[in-house]
Amino acid sequence: MTETPGWDAIDDALSRVYGDTEPLHFGTVHKWALGGPDPLDGISAYPRTDPVSHWHFVSYGMTELYAKESSDPDESGWGFEFTFRVARDPAETTPPVWAMSLLQNLARYVFQSGRWFEPGHTMNANGPIAASRTDSAIRALTFTVDPELGEISTPHGKVQFLQLVGLTLDEYDATREWSSGALLGLLEPRIPLHVTDLDRASLLADPAIAAAVQAGIERDGSTGGALYVSVAAWARDGDTTVLTFGALPAPNIARAVAARLPRGEGVIVSEDDGSTITFLPHERFAAEPTDEHSLAIGVPPGAIDDLVAALRPEAGRHPVPSLPGLVIEIEPSIIRDPHGEPTGEVIG
Repeated sequence: MTETPGWDAIDDALSRVYGDTEPLHFGTVHKWALGGPDPLDGISAYPRTDPVSHWHFVSYGMTELYAKESSDPDESGWGFEFTFRVARDPAETTPPVWAMSLLQNLARYVFQSGRWFEPGHTMNANGPIAASRTDSAIRALTFTVDPELGEISTPHGKVQFLQLVGLTLDEYDATREWSSGALLGLLEPRIPLHVTDLDRASLLADPAIAAAVQAGIERDGSTGGALYVSVAAWARDGDTTVLTFGALPAPNIARAVAARLPRGEGVIVSEDDGSTITFLPHERFAAEPTDEHSLAIGVPPGAIDDLVAALRPEAGRHPVPSLPGLVIEIEPSIIRDPHGEPTGEVIG
C-alpha cells in the first residue's frame, strides 16, 4: 500500500475546519507522473453556507503527497497547494467544472514553466476566468494565503494554502499601482473569505472604496515590483538596445514604472522562458546584461515619462526620446481563453 504522508497532512488541516464532513473529491485518472495531462492528482470541493454560500476547492498535487522527491527538506514540492472559493447557489449540489479546470491549468503552467505563484502575485486572464461566462467582469486573478487554512508543516516540509481570488480589470489595475494584499484587505468586508463571484461588478464603482484605493496608492505607492508576461525579450541593434513586449501587458509595465521608479524602486519583467528585464532608477541611462538571460536598464528621473509613453499598446517600434540608445518594440497580443485557445481578439 502506497504511503501518503503529504496527502494525509492536507486532510488533517482540512479536518480542523470541516471536522468529519466528507468533500466531493475529483481524482485524476491519468496522472501527470505517468504522462497524463493534469498535474493535480485530485481536487476536493466543500459546499459552504457561511459566511456566504460558496464552494471551497483544495488541490492535491503541487506538493509531495507520497515520497519525498525534492532535495529541499524545508519545503514540500512547490511549497503550496491551491485553494479557490467560488460563490454557490445554496441549492447547488455539484461544483462548477470550470473552477477545477482553472486549477489544473494553473498547475500545468507551473509544472511546464518552472515558475510558481506566491501571495501578492497577480495575472490578467485575457478574458473571463470562466470561458463560458463571457458576460462576467471577473477577468483577472490574484493570490493570497487561504484565511482559514494558512500554512502547515508536513513530513516533507512546509505547505502554504494559496488561494485564488477573482478580480475585475480595474481592481487588477489597482493591485499594480498599489498592493494586492492591501486591496484585498479593503475589499474583504464586501467579499468575506475572498470568495470569487462571477456575477459581481467592480467594487471600485463604490466612490468610498475608490477613494480609499486612491489614498492608498498616493500614500504607499506600488509594491507590485514583479510582472510575469509571455514576451519580454531584448536584443542589441548596433548601439541601440531593443526591448520587446506584448501589447496586452505594456500598460501594466508602464504603470509599474511610473509608480515605482520615482520612489527609488525597481520593476522586474520576466518572460515565461526565463529571460528578465529590470528597470532601475539611476542617475544616467545604462543597459547592461547581468547574465545571458537578464538585462538591467538604468533610467534617470528625467526619462521616466518618455519611457512610460513608449510602453503603449500599439504594435511597432517606439524610440524613447530622452534615452537615445533605447527602443521599445511592441508586438500584437493574441488573446486566448483560459484553455489557451485563441479567441480571435488581438490587442495592438
